[in-house]
Amino acid sequence: MASVSIGIPVYNGAQFLATSLESLLAQTYEDIEFFISDNGSTDGTEEICREYAARDARIRYMRAETNNGASWNYRNVAHQTAGRYFKWATHDDLLAPTYIERCVEALERGDERVALVYPRTIIIDESGAHVREYIDNLDIRDRTPHERLGRLIRNIIMSNASFGLIRRSAIERSRLLDTFPSADYVMMAEFAMLGEFWEIPEFLFYRREHPGMSRAAHRTPAEAAEWFKPGSGVSRGKEVNESWRLFVEHLRSIGSMPMGRVERARCYGTFFPAWFRRHWRRTLAEPLGLDYYSSLRRRGSSARMT
Repeated sequence: MASVSIGIPVYNGAQFLATSLESLLAQTYEDIEFFISDNGSTDGTEEICREYAARDARIRYMRAETNNGASWNYRNVAHQTAGRYFKWATHDDLLAPTYIERCVEALERGDERVALVYPRTIIIDESGAHVREYIDNLDIRDRTPHERLGRLIRNIIMSNASFGLIRRSAIERSRLLDTFPSADYVMMAEFAMLGEFWEIPEFLFYRREHPGMSRAAHRTPAEAAEWFKPGSGVSRGKEVNESWRLFVEHLRSIGSMPMGRVERARCYGTFFPAWFRRHWRRTLAEPLGLDYYSSLRRRGSSARMT
């Protein structure tokens, strides 16, 4: 059994997939299993995956007959692997060769108190050119769940750290990527309550911004809901209230995490002011029928989800 599992959920990713797989196979740390879950792609994704699986015995490939949505695919790759450390990898992002090696070193140095390790990010464009450096500010080493939760809510924006290396015990105790828009924020909150986040001060992750990435291609809350789970957004239209759903789901997560009553109460007490301090405009806009994301786009915001 490999010590590191990398799950690759993909749907119609042929444009960048081969380049991404090359960066994964070039890792200096070699004790890795790769599991590709193809969500019924209709482009050249299947041919690329089968070619690489034939070349490297560490790669397993599974193809679904229909597109079950991003949430199903992200959970599937986690459940189909067994390494003590797990990482999601996308079809369009790239890793520096030492990415996994540095992350494993940090997780083993930090032992069970560390749930997730991630490096700093370089944003690249469609052609692979460097656009800018990005630092998530999610180095969260507080000792208590409520302190870590509060720091995460105050600082998380792009959620690059969700593509870090995660301890298997955290994967098993989280509901992972759920079926509603921006569910990665809730997943990260659960990871933060389960353990510390350590940032490696090296730029080892290359996140690609291009027109086909999730939020760019699915610009309304209803379209985003459809991306997470087919059938969940189209029929409901404007009834998709993303901010309120996230608020409720964070509360649900706090209630489900393994902690005592006092610490759980502290998590609730920390979450409420942290959430509304950052999201009060968005939370108020949705019940009034205002398109919060249109206003963000007019101001040139770079906020996006997984």
